[in-house]
Amino acid sequence: MQELLSIFKALSDETRLKLLKILEKGEICVCDLVSVLDMSQPKISFHLNVLKEAGLIRDRKQGKWVHYSINGSDIFRRFLVLSVTEKITDETIKGYLSRLVKVQNMKNKNKCCE
Repeated sequence: MQELLSIFKALSDETRLKLLKILEKGEICVCDLVSVLDMSQPKISFHLNVLKEAGLIRDRKQGKWVHYSINGSDIFRRFLVLSVTEKITDETIKGYLSRLVKVQNMKNKNKCCE
């Protein structure tokens, strides 16, 4: 029962839903998420930690940076994430997705996370 509460708690916050929708595009460094959402790193990390503890996302360290992606290893959690993110249209978060493209293009030139 506690596991389900953790999952639904993680899905009950607007910022975490935005993060999931953005992560649907692939693995993303926390530094990029900070730029895209224009929030502080500790605040983004808090929300990412809630999602991670619920088993909805996974992380991978690369140097001092952490990269996040949707956890596809558990079919129940993956199905929930897909069900939720399909209800959030790209149009709803188009400003964030536009920023993501800009941030990733700049990153490709500057290699900010390496």
